[in-house]
Amino acid sequence: MDTTTAGYRLIKKIKDDKFDVDSLHHYNLLVQIGVRDMQVVVVDSRDNRCLLLEDFILASAKNYRELKDLLHTLFSDHHLLMAGFWKKVRVSIKNHKFSLVPSALFVREALHDYIKLNCQLDESHEEVLYYKHIKSDAICVFAINRTLLEWLKGLYPNTEVEFIHQSSALIEGVIYNAQLHRRDSMYLYIDRFRLHLITLRNNKLEYYNQFSIKQFNDYIRYIMLVMKGLNRSQKTSDVVLWGYIGKQSPHYNEFYKYIKNISFGDRPDYLKFGYMFDEVQDHHFFDLYSMHLCD
Repeated sequence: MDTTTAGYRLIKKIKDDKFDVDSLHHYNLLVQIGVRDMQVVVVDSRDNRCLLLEDFILASAKNYRELKDLLHTLFSDHHLLMAGFWKKVRVSIKNHKFSLVPSALFVREALHDYIKLNCQLDESHEEVLYYKHIKSDAICVFAINRTLLEWLKGLYPNTEVEFIHQSSALIEGVIYNAQLHRRDSMYLYIDRFRLHLITLRNNKLEYYNQFSIKQFNDYIRYIMLVMKGLNRSQKTSDVVLWGYIGKQSPHYNEFYKYIKNISFGDRPDYLKFGYMFDEVQDHHFFDLYSMHLCD
């Protein structure tokens, strides 16, 4: 099938030779969904080995009904995604409708109020969920389209589908990774047209936010703005970078002009990777891998 005609395009696929379709009941399926892209990773729960990675670009959808129909086509065409025998299914939602709440201030009955602090909520079409962070004293409250939510749940009637927000995966991944870097580093994740910025203070979450990017200068502007607000120096602060940016790209060289102590993040050590994953740069797919931490 011409996947471009179908409304999506597979741009990256890595499959381990050890993948065994008869062992799906041992595998965890991790799916990350945005409005213009989707990623999939399969992890063997017995040894935490990453067995499959796929990255899809999605056609532009005018609304969530069109997005759901597009995803339905992709899932139906896929040789694995409709299988119902996974050990665990976890879905990460990429959107701007979220709020981080300190656990001491969290009231379950106020979920809608937390979302409304940051964005508009369409209560007739959106469901509000929450996730309690493991390594942080934060609870992520986020919205998801109700039609999309019920469709995803219905795909796996024999498995409880877990839902998280992309921000939660990034925060858990950064806190886990912080032990490998100097204390109080700044962490950047370069997504497609979006910047995620995280800082820790004494190994605890200090700051997280995401910014929409329209031109490259927006990256530098937002980074400098946050540094100034947190009293961080661009000359002395350590900055760790993950995401969709090449190590030899002009964009990285621009970052280096403004931030001298910048380095690329590592591939996580809580997952095992076969040699076939060597073609994927270590700092790519950090948010996708970090979903593994969000039990």
